[in-house]
Amino acid sequence: MKLDVTYISAIVLHFALGMLIYFNESLAKIYFLLALTYFLYRTVIAPDHLKTVEILKACAYFVGAELILRITKGSFSYEASKYLVILFMMMGMIFKGISGKAYPYFFYLLFLVPSIFVASTTLRFDANFRTNISFVLSGPICLGVAALFCFDKKVTRQQLSEVLLYVLLPIISLTSYVVFYSPSVKEFLTTTASNRTASGGFGPNQVSTVLGLGVFIMTIRLFVKSPNIGLKLLNTVLLVLMSYRAVVTFSRGGVIAALIAILGFLAIYYFKVSKRRRNEIIGVLALFFLSLFTTWIISTNQTGGLIELRYANKDHLGREKEDVTTGRGKLFMDELEGFISSPFFGIGSSRAKDQRIEIEGQGITSHNEVSRILAEHGIFGIIILLILIFKPLEMRTKNRTNYYFYGFLFFWFATINHSSMRIAAPAFIYALALLNVTYEKKTPVHRKQIRA
Repeated sequence: MKLDVTYISAIVLHFALGMLIYFNESLAKIYFLLALTYFLYRTVIAPDHLKTVEILKACAYFVGAELILRITKGSFSYEASKYLVILFMMMGMIFKGISGKAYPYFFYLLFLVPSIFVASTTLRFDANFRTNISFVLSGPICLGVAALFCFDKKVTRQQLSEVLLYVLLPIISLTSYVVFYSPSVKEFLTTTASNRTASGGFGPNQVSTVLGLGVFIMTIRLFVKSPNIGLKLLNTVLLVLMSYRAVVTFSRGGVIAALIAILGFLAIYYFKVSKRRRNEIIGVLALFFLSLFTTWIISTNQTGGLIELRYANKDHLGREKEDVTTGRGKLFMDELEGFISSPFFGIGSSRAKDQRIEIEGQGITSHNEVSRILAEHGIFGIIILLILIFKPLEMRTKNRTNYYFYGFLFFWFATINHSSMRIAAPAFIYALALLNVTYEKKTPVHRKQIRA
């Protein structure tokens, strides 16, 4: 039973890293600085033909590390991962340029600008203009810059798998941190509401989203990068652990987004591989469903059945909740009303949150990027959404080699509809769908000619 020693070593290292950071959070700052130095160095010294993949790996790592750095205040800014993705992608543009076919994303970035000028006249006098604008636009700008760089950039399937692994590794550290933060969830669960303690003391929505991304990538590895029974078992154990911690945050969005992305991936992957490979996939599929069943049984047992009530939209007493969206439907409708009131230029960046402060006394941030874009950007928001949805689909008609395409696109769309763009993950994963994935070149076999 042959195992990938390098892969296992990386997993053990990052699991131990999460544990060490839990016991001494000051280590998170050292971790951040070492990671930043390492990836800057690798990006600069990489030969020209490897620049693209090294930049993607750097971005991938900080996307995966975003939550553990936020929880422990390990980075220089709350939005550090978004800023670093923008930085590395812009370095990539300097080194490798951008495709002329990516011009719609240039217009996408331009269409974000008018809302800033509108916000200068609509935001409350005492609102922090710079902070409010950067909070709502850092995610969309991160997506636009990443899309500009990634569009039609060539990477091999093996290189893309490596990029996804760089996202996954720091998520393993996050999983480890959360496990040590709350080893048993039985002790503090009393309701079916999202739980901060089960989420490492941080926002359950964000933790669920990142762990859900980890579940998605781990599922990909189970099907694509597990050539022997040893790796299949290892990846299944990690999948169950990550899935369990995502489920017991009691934030459903990240779990559902992961399942949607997995369905998008499997639907394409199954029909792309050979008939012989499909037979093997059926066996792995059985293992995958067994892991999901195991996760649910453990989660139900550890939560005393509360998780079943949560997903049935009931409270801890078994009573049906009136609003399945837990208030998000109202936010969505409020923002659509903002679009109707100002359909041309919108109400301005961050004004949706600002209005809720004026009316309700608290600035609840939007959970839905679609309604927020429409409200705050007006007719430009419609154009933005059309670019984001139809440009990748148009590219797909000409290049069908990326069997992760729909998985990536589904993850992005599902995530921005329950968690907006609070984290860098949806922006980066969207950009990966725009890559031109190529087959690995087969190394020619040289046979020595035998002379008679």
